[in-house]
Amino acid sequence: MLLSSIFSLWPIAASLVLCCFFSIPCGAKVHHRTFIIQEATYTRLCNNTKNILTVNGLYPGPTISARKGDIVYVKVINRGNKNITIHWHGVNQPRDPWSDGPEYITQCPIQPRANYTQRIQLMEEEGTLWWHAHSEFDRATVHGAIVIYPKLRTTFPFRKPHKEFTLILGEWWNQNITDIYQTAVKYGNQFELSDANTINGQPGDFMPCSSNDTFKVQVEQGKMYLLRVINAAMENAFFFAVSGHNVTVVGTDASYTKPYVNEFIMITPGQTMDLLLWANQFQKSSSPFRYYIIAALYFDGSSAASRDANMTVAILEYKTNHSAPSIRPVFTSLPKHNDTNASAAFTSGLRSLANSDNQAVLTQTVNVKMYITLSANEQLCPNSSCAGPNGTRFATSMNNASFQNPKIDVLDAYYNSIAGVYTTDFPDQPPLFFNFTDAQYQENAKFVDKSTKVKVLEYNTTVEIVFQGTNIADGQVTHPIHLHGHSFYVIGRGTGNFDNTTDPLSYNLIDPPHQSTLGVPKNGWATIRFRASNPGVWYMHCHYETHTIWGMNVVFITKNGNSTEAKMLPPPADKPPC
Repeated sequence: MLLSSIFSLWPIAASLVLCCFFSIPCGAKVHHRTFIIQEATYTRLCNNTKNILTVNGLYPGPTISARKGDIVYVKVINRGNKNITIHWHGVNQPRDPWSDGPEYITQCPIQPRANYTQRIQLMEEEGTLWWHAHSEFDRATVHGAIVIYPKLRTTFPFRKPHKEFTLILGEWWNQNITDIYQTAVKYGNQFELSDANTINGQPGDFMPCSSNDTFKVQVEQGKMYLLRVINAAMENAFFFAVSGHNVTVVGTDASYTKPYVNEFIMITPGQTMDLLLWANQFQKSSSPFRYYIIAALYFDGSSAASRDANMTVAILEYKTNHSAPSIRPVFTSLPKHNDTNASAAFTSGLRSLANSDNQAVLTQTVNVKMYITLSANEQLCPNSSCAGPNGTRFATSMNNASFQNPKIDVLDAYYNSIAGVYTTDFPDQPPLFFNFTDAQYQENAKFVDKSTKVKVLEYNTTVEIVFQGTNIADGQVTHPIHLHGHSFYVIGRGTGNFDNTTDPLSYNLIDPPHQSTLGVPKNGWATIRFRASNPGVWYMHCHYETHTIWGMNVVFITKNGNSTEAKMLPPPADKPPC
């Protein structure tokens, strides 16, 4: 009797031990998934058939679904023909940078025929996030959604939707992705533009040979739906809308917002948004019942840095007895591709629910202030032998420091005190101050050298960063900046050069949006604030993939705190070797 009682209690005891060690909430569930990296054959745009790198043969890849507080173990098995890493975008990964994923930052790549099990800790996030490759140019096809539902016995802070749909915005290249990457890196020139933008991997009705496979969602009159929108594109921000309908933003980057009704959204690469849609247009039998879901390019940069301007569409259909294929969907026009006013007006309306414990950071004393310029640059080549402007190589930078990936990952070097991998002298401000947004920039600020500089933060310090766009080398464009390991509050933004005296007076310290990716406006600035309470090594970079590759990146090292719960976890046994 006693023995059977002990064994009956073992699952409970084991669960409590697991909860204590990993700070897992009681009642949370542990999931196990397998991601097999493998090539698969796909055809788009009139018989353009090629092998692409995928997870489990799917493009886009599989969705990870869990609840807030859950742990997901993902065994990544590399059956492809190249090295790869996987990142869980927007997941803070408390105390565990080993599972974060960016190559040569927190791990060396998973080599072919090798595997690595990563742990995704969904402690704070609730809503929509995503995962993607974080090596070379691979996330073009290696990406998928992460859907995080409320904890059991809790619910959404809005009316429960009748149904939900995930819409992943992306890009398609007819050429081989690896060839595009290797050519651009070898010669220092621009990357080839994509041939189509996509919704859930499909170019849609307006692209050649694509209408038969346009993605469709079916709705019923009078019901509410949740659209989980993810911008997985490599280079493109989008205006997104559902023709004939308003949408209500209720979340961004897995953090809820105050309900915000608009005709469209603007979403940068890396961002996610949760939208409620009321299906209210099929009110009589003669009403239109097919509507285009549209993603159209938003690009405010110069013509010298062009983008794939092809519109992509999906179709929303009302459930009806009509013969749907014979009816052309309703189409609603979106703002022009360079309408910065429309973009700014939308973004300014985002507000958090202002009910999180994290908000204390908004009223605390700021310990670390940084002013980071975001620039397009050039790197000199021997004998002007590269394919960039005037024989140079394209580069990008933060505070004129252009990041170079090391040969050993920064996390391993930090944890094991390996010298010579990085330096700790990333500057808190740029080396030169001038009119950053003027067309006449300082010529000597255009050229950069490569380095691997990090910024060290004391545990639990409050950090405020002003990002300043610059016009160096015609580099003015909205930069989508993503911070790993932390979410932050976007407390201010504006146009022109940041004024340290007057601009802070406009900061929103009441209900600013809580995000992990923000768009720093063209010819302008944006300010974020966060607490460095997650010990480890964390990447911050532009989510235009070319800008990441060219060097618009920095690494934060957050030191351990005093308690056990404030210290980084030890490395896993199966960590990929360098």
